[in-house]
Amino acid sequence: MKNNDKFILSIDMGTQSVRAVAFDIKGNILDMNKVIYKPISNSPEDGFHEQGVEYYWKCLTKACKNLWNQNKVDPKNILGLSVTTQRGTVVNLDKDGKALRPAILWFDKRLSKNIKKITPLLDLAFNITKLRKNIDYFQKKAQINWIEENQPEIWDKTEHYLLLSGYINYRLTTKFIDSTASQVGYIPYNYKKQTWEENNSWKYKLFRVKPKSLPKLVKPSEIIGKISSQASKETLIPIDTLVFAAASDKACEITGSGMLENSDACIGFGTTATISINSKKYIEPIFLAPPYTSAKQGYYNPEVQIFRGFWMVTWFKEQFAHPESITAQKKGVSTEEVLEELASKIPAGSLGLTLQPYWTPGVRFPGLEAKGSIIGFNSMHKKEHIYRAILEGLAYGIREGKEKIEKKSKIKMKQIFVTGGGSKSDLVMQITADILNVKTIRPKIEESSALGAAILTAIGLKIYKNYDEAVKNMTSSGDTFEPNPETVKIYDKLYKSVYKNIYKRLKPIFHSIKNIIVT
Repeated sequence: MKNNDKFILSIDMGTQSVRAVAFDIKGNILDMNKVIYKPISNSPEDGFHEQGVEYYWKCLTKACKNLWNQNKVDPKNILGLSVTTQRGTVVNLDKDGKALRPAILWFDKRLSKNIKKITPLLDLAFNITKLRKNIDYFQKKAQINWIEENQPEIWDKTEHYLLLSGYINYRLTTKFIDSTASQVGYIPYNYKKQTWEENNSWKYKLFRVKPKSLPKLVKPSEIIGKISSQASKETLIPIDTLVFAAASDKACEITGSGMLENSDACIGFGTTATISINSKKYIEPIFLAPPYTSAKQGYYNPEVQIFRGFWMVTWFKEQFAHPESITAQKKGVSTEEVLEELASKIPAGSLGLTLQPYWTPGVRFPGLEAKGSIIGFNSMHKKEHIYRAILEGLAYGIREGKEKIEKKSKIKMKQIFVTGGGSKSDLVMQITADILNVKTIRPKIEESSALGAAILTAIGLKIYKNYDEAVKNMTSSGDTFEPNPETVKIYDKLYKSVYKNIYKRLKPIFHSIKNIIVT
């Protein structure tokens, strides 16, 4: 039976699925539909990760139509909508707005080989300041540079270079407009000023995209446009429905988690694990790692990432947990639940087994040469010890990020909201509370990224007068996990005496591996 109440529609395009979620103005989910993407099969080489651009749109339209067919909400009652997406996935369109090639995903590993000089003076400065390797990496990693080098015919035809958020906004409204808070990637974006760099900026030599091909930027909660007749026909969203600027999935998670105080932080335990705060000041927790634009206008999100976050749980499950998967199937539960039950019986510290989660290294943290490592094995260790060590290792990595942010912001975190797939686990929540020695909170609404987008739409619709009022009225906390003092002591010793020493001790060995084995 259809609910005749007015509602806000959020479209959340993640790495693995798209969700169409209907929220009331209090932040309650009225209904939702999820469409899981098919496995990526069109990538031309190992390490290349691409997805059909039109396929993303088809999944979105399917999620919307499925939502209406569930007969709980009526699209005629949509107040407004916004889009939040995965970060850093790029799209090339021609002058007619048609995709020239598949989207290159954020975790794609391709690198350009042809590094062009920026300016003699800047090149000299980079050499003097020892930033040459980092700048070279940024140039190699920028998708547009690879396209220019390897697919010049596509480069020449590219009239619009967009992130996935900009593309979806275009398909909905026909406008090449995107949110400032969605701009995360190898693009000439000025993170401090929260706008594109000036046309004469040296960053256009670093990221060789044409300024005119970038979308117009508006602030979160501002109007992007209205649903076009074609988009209405394909999604069944009424024509002229207002589309508002939201933010990236991580920025929306922060908003949807409910954090409001300066001492609040947000951990996102998703494919990438992150820890972030909302800051009025521009703070680089790691040198050359700018804070992203917050969903709260005029604010920043200083962030530390672990690139292979809860992907590691999936990796472990696929590589080592086949018996547990069979058990889970028989019990009608997830494999993660079976593994968690086993790991919960293991004492804190996994009998000394300690893991550093650098399966994919960062540019500045910990360093491009870093590799994942597990130390401390003995004959008593079993599969469940390794699984728990993964969970603890991720929390240790997040604690390191927490300390970096606290040092730069000079604000101590008093409570941390935890979102993403990992937040569903009581074991993960308690391990995180104990290792960070901070109260951790699971938001009541699991779809925190979609809720964050809905909050921004509500602000744009003037249902609430400002960001803080909207967050206060549309979010609520669920379970809270307090640190266990005895466990905190164990983890603190392991973190300071073992975990913090692993990387610096193994760094020369990582360099040797990198020099011998090219990956």
